[in-house]
Amino acid sequence: MPIRGIRGATTVEKNAKAEILAATKELLTEIQRVNELQIEDIASIVFTVTQDLDAEFPAAAAREMGWQITPLLCNLEINVPGSLPKCIRVLLHVNSQKPQVEIKHSYLRAAVGLRR
Repeated sequence: MPIRGIRGATTVEKNAKAEILAATKELLTEIQRVNELQIEDIASIVFTVTQDLDAEFPAAAAREMGWQITPLLCNLEINVPGSLPKCIRVLLHVNSQKPQVEIKHSYLRAAVGLRR
């Protein structure tokens, strides 16, 4: 079965554990909903955060959602001057028969400006 990539991003107002978890759950739920994903179809997830977010790992949100066997990895986003602050990005690798053009990427909150 082919592996497809699904991108997404969101932002938080402040560097707080509860905000990072809530925003990440919202993003993952939206990606799962619009792509009709089953948890077992998710091969792995890579999260990145901007350097101004260190109160919690976004992967903890996926674990709280019950995604216990999915391999997860958190990284820092490169610090590009002028880039969107307080941003959580995600890349899901999913097993799917859908063509890549049918995959829906999700950008929420202030991150909607990252993609047109």
